Amino acid sequence: MNAPTRELLKQHVIDPEICIRCNTCEETCPVDAVTHDGNNYVVDASICNHCMDCISPCPTGSIDNWRVVTTPYSLAEQFSWSELPAQEELEAADSGTIEALEQEIEGLLEEARKGLGGKPVAPHSASKPTVNLYNRNKPATATVTGNFRLTEAGAESDVRHIILDFGDLPFPVLEGQSIGIVPPGTTADGKPHLVRLYSVASARDGEKPNAGNLALTVKREPGGVCSNYLCDLPRGAKVEVTGPFGATFLYPNDPAANIIMICTGTGSAPFRAFTERRRRDMPDAPGRLLLFFGARRPEELPYFGPLQKVPEKLLGKHFCYSRVPGQPRTYVQDRIRSEAATVAALLNDPNTHVYVCGLKGMESGVNEAFADVCRGASVDWAALRVTMREAGRYHVETY
Repeated sequence: MNAPTRELLKQHVIDPEICIRCNTCEETCPVDAVTHDGNNYVVDASICNHCMDCISPCPTGSIDNWRVVTTPYSLAEQFSWSELPAQEELEAADSGTIEALEQEIEGLLEEARKGLGGKPVAPHSASKPTVNLYNRNKPATATVTGNFRLTEAGAESDVRHIILDFGDLPFPVLEGQSIGIVPPGTTADGKPHLVRLYSVASARDGEKPNAGNLALTVKREPGGVCSNYLCDLPRGAKVEVTGPFGATFLYPNDPAANIIMICTGTGSAPFRAFTERRRRDMPDAPGRLLLFFGARRPEELPYFGPLQKVPEKLLGKHFCYSRVPGQPRTYVQDRIRSEAATVAALLNDPNTHVYVCGLKGMESGVNEAFADVCRGASVDWAALRVTMREAGRYHVETY
């Protein structure tokens, strides 16, 4: 008599090491299968219908993970994870069912991933990041030691450079990682405010080397709960912090790495960290740093003054302004096209890494510009982007 066939399930899970707690998955899920606590974002297997709506908006690929299981992981188990559990060993007799499940999910994923270029991978030379050291239930406490306006007083955008000091409390971060800020108070319905994420704008050894601090770039948003809270903080104020988060959008430690950085507004934060790391650690590295930085006007471009002082030998700079009276509107994608020869040569170099950070609306324009540049150089950009993504050399973090 044959043994009864076991029911196997393909369970959707979220990688806690890569997840940056941006809440995109929970906001996107049409059936409310995604939820969170003070530690992790998780998927309720009893609700999830594998619609894949959450795959494309996720900026890190942490949502794109699956396990074949005999018994679904409970929410309590998922909340306790610091890393994904390994795929459980299943009986050989289950192989046909496993293969069928995997083919079913891959078919759905292929449609959901269109235009993404594959899952994000960290640069091979990047240092191993520390993630999830502090969470909402156990936050770190930092002290504000600096709050400086970066944009001119008359500029429409109020962008701040905020320095947080952790004292003797260990808070290791790498360039490209994010931290969470816990805004005080509750929402109108009495729930705690969501943790807001900010990219670290300083090098791994601190805003001031070995001082136990880090910097953030924060734009005041009208009605923004956390941005106004941070922008109004005086020196000496205490702030609850979670993280660090992020395990793929990381600085490559290889001195031969060419790094193309494309950003708008506060998306410049991780690239300030990248540049400062290169300046401190390997100022004579053979690899090139190239920055395409978009803003409406010069006075609204964060770090405009300090950037003028960064030597071209260290950082090639292309500023792109879209609202200067009497001048044509120029966006980052326009400047990429105008620098086609340089960009094409770099994209053809296997040592080149591309990072895109800023408003989500810029992503398609940048992708189209790279396609145009590659077309002019007889290169298939769609194929090259997948190759770069799989090799940990193409990264997008938009919001």
